Amino acid sequence: MMEGREFLASLVAGGLAGMCVDLTLFPLDTVKTRLQSQQGFYNAGGFRGIYAGVPSAALGSFPNAALFFVTYDYTKSVLGLCVSTKQAPLVHMIAASLGEVAACLIRVPSEVVKQRAQAYPSLGTYKVFLDTIRQEGILGFYRGYGSTVKRESDFSGLGIDLILSASTVF
Repeated sequence: MMEGREFLASLVAGGLAGMCVDLTLFPLDTVKTRLQSQQGFYNAGGFRGIYAGVPSAALGSFPNAALFFVTYDYTKSVLGLCVSTKQAPLVHMIAASLGEVAACLIRVPSEVVKQRAQAYPSLGTYKVFLDTIRQEGILGFYRGYGSTVKRESDFSGLGIDLILSASTVF
């Protein structure tokens, strides 16, 4: 089981790492979102307002990554007690997949608001948030939750498995 220090380390380190990555790559994400926009890249804002939607990313990034790592580490500690070392890659895959399921509870609403603000930069993050609540209710923030969980948990489980497999070679 995880001790208090392990929990806190997982929470803070995971949250900070996720926030650093998300905020560093934010402009690239905006360009990608606008390239995929139905209104076209330039009509969606082009290179103007490249940080549109950053408040949503900044607010969701830390808790999203922290929840992933806390869930991942906790699951590993619980499952690690009942399996052999041969089954360790399976434990890591399950832990990573469960971490993604939990993290997506925060990631998906944050992404919905962020992407809409990126595609319609003149609205602003707060207006996008309010419009989503008014027009779609709370479930509007979870549009695409199932497909996001499927994609993320598959990638996460596979990625962890590949890293562990490669580490046994060296």
